Amino acid sequence: MSMRKNLGYKHPAPSETDSSAVGAGNLRVILLGLVCLVFASRLPAPAAPRGAASIKQYIHQFEAHYRDVRTLQADFTQTSFAWGKSQTESGKVYLARGGKMRWIYDKPEEKIFLSDGKQLFLYVPSEKQLTISSTRDIEDARVPLSLLVSHLELSRAFSRVEFADQALEAEPGDRVVRGYPLDKFKRDYRSVLIEISPRFDIRRLIVFYPDNSTMQFTFTHVEHNQPLAPSLFSFIPPPGTEIIHQ
Repeated sequence: MSMRKNLGYKHPAPSETDSSAVGAGNLRVILLGLVCLVFASRLPAPAAPRGAASIKQYIHQFEAHYRDVRTLQADFTQTSFAWGKSQTESGKVYLARGGKMRWIYDKPEEKIFLSDGKQLFLYVPSEKQLTISSTRDIEDARVPLSLLVSHLELSRAFSRVEFADQALEAEPGDRVVRGYPLDKFKRDYRSVLIEISPRFDIRRLIVFYPDNSTMQFTFTHVEHNQPLAPSLFSFIPPPGTEIIHQ
């Protein structure tokens, strides 16, 4: 089965399927910032029938249901597609206001990506290595991560949002929207597809990068506003860990 089928694309444009290597460094941070969008609307909401609202009204409803979300946790699957090859990772993610997040990867390799709101930590047990960088790296990459975690406004992340129901083979009743970057973000990503259920649950988010690679996240078992211990967003490396400051 082809990777295009695995990702559920429906008649995609050639420019969005010819892939090269997934960018590292800031592109990874960019993606993680954008992924915070997927938790925007896990609050109970009335169904949004297809065609019942304009894109402006629909996005307003989408954003409104995020307002009271303070913490989020979910299982995630992350799939990259580049050079005709795919790689899939999975694990658990925790998010909290103030730019705090913890991504725990358990398959195929264990690793942790964490932000305490001030610093970013990437720990790879197999390498006994911890990389620490400032959250300024996110600002340098022009990624509004703090905005996306605190109060969602798609207009602050995208220059234009439109319905794109034909772009994906979505679940019955779901809507698909496509976001295009502001001029200052065009070097970081080309577009984002978000699949949204009738109750504003986000099932899937796909990022298209300038190098024609793609990254897809799917989420299950999402819980919101559950108490999260502050220690979840701190990290003490095991003895013998090599620490690299960037």
